Amino acid sequence: MTPPGPARFDDLRAGTGLRFAAPSRILAAYRPADVVPVLEAVEAATARGKWAYGFVAYEAAAAYGLDVHAEPPEGLPLVWFGLTDQPQEAISSTSVGEYDVHWREHWSRTEYYGLVQRVREKIAAGETYQTNLTVRMRGSFFGDPDGLYRDLCSAQRGSCHARLDTGRFVIASASPELFFERRGDELLLRPMKGTAPAGPTPSDDRARARELRGDEKERAENIMIVDLMRNDVARVAVPGSVRVPSLLRVERYPTVLQLTSEVTARLRPETGLPDLFAALFPCGSVTGAPKARTMTLIRELEDTPRGVYCGAIGWAAPPSAPVRSRFSVAIRTAVVDRAAGTAEYGVGGGITWGSSADAEHRELLAKARILRRGESVARVPVGRG
Repeated sequence: MTPPGPARFDDLRAGTGLRFAAPSRILAAYRPADVVPVLEAVEAATARGKWAYGFVAYEAAAAYGLDVHAEPPEGLPLVWFGLTDQPQEAISSTSVGEYDVHWREHWSRTEYYGLVQRVREKIAAGETYQTNLTVRMRGSFFGDPDGLYRDLCSAQRGSCHARLDTGRFVIASASPELFFERRGDELLLRPMKGTAPAGPTPSDDRARARELRGDEKERAENIMIVDLMRNDVARVAVPGSVRVPSLLRVERYPTVLQLTSEVTARLRPETGLPDLFAALFPCGSVTGAPKARTMTLIRELEDTPRGVYCGAIGWAAPPSAPVRSRFSVAIRTAVVDRAAGTAEYGVGGGITWGSSADAEHRELLAKARILRRGESVARVPVGRG
């Protein structure tokens, strides 16, 4: 069995990062009943001065009574954290590992259009207002997962990149979306909803940004999730402290433009990591609204578990650290299974009443363009069907 390796978290926008040594101890949960105890163990370890890094899979939401597939992908924990000493600062990745992956879309255009129509029928029936519908790309994987992480980072150039190595699984995430960051008693969330393809020139980007910001469907998609997350965070916030300091700001990435908002709150005394996950997980941007009923619909529509994808990836620090915890939403994320010799990557988007199946399918392909940056190595056949 391959032992767990070191981890790194890279903010390519700020030019900073953290590198964690291989863990001295592993905390993992494979059953919903063990999810909260593992998070409590992480909280206790960091209170004693340790650092922890890891992930919480989407299916861990079962621990909070939410409706998800019974199990994550075969062999994958619901929660996995490694305990270490203080990480080192890391400016950028120097990985030069080579790899080969032949991605295949595991959906057809017709199948996807049918799923979008089913969501619209549920919206018409009043069961959901917005549903984040996701699909998968899979393929055989050979070589060094660090090369895949390098290419994803180069293609996205965001602020929430992460590379974790559990031994069997390597998570290569180029997420642009911050789930939450805690500094003292202050909490920041940055929900991201609303997407347009990036343009070939700055003037094209400016025009597309104006269109994105003014698009009623995209605006509604973002504002619905902001409202959901305001309600979620209010469960652990000092009354009256929840704010929305930024709404509908367009952020540019090499392949896409994203509508991003900010929600802030002051946490109640004694709020710990388990409380934050109980109140916030999964992030509303990867579920939809209302959260509980929409997650049931997602389970009915998506025939496979999401795993790390749409969960959370991040780290937690001792109370003396300036940033106590920082987790991303696990989008733009690939999971390499060394034992099976495979890789999986998820893409998705929010479906509302104003959604067009054709436009939503184009959005999937725009989000999958991040895989094309390694095309000479990865040979990615996106866009068929």
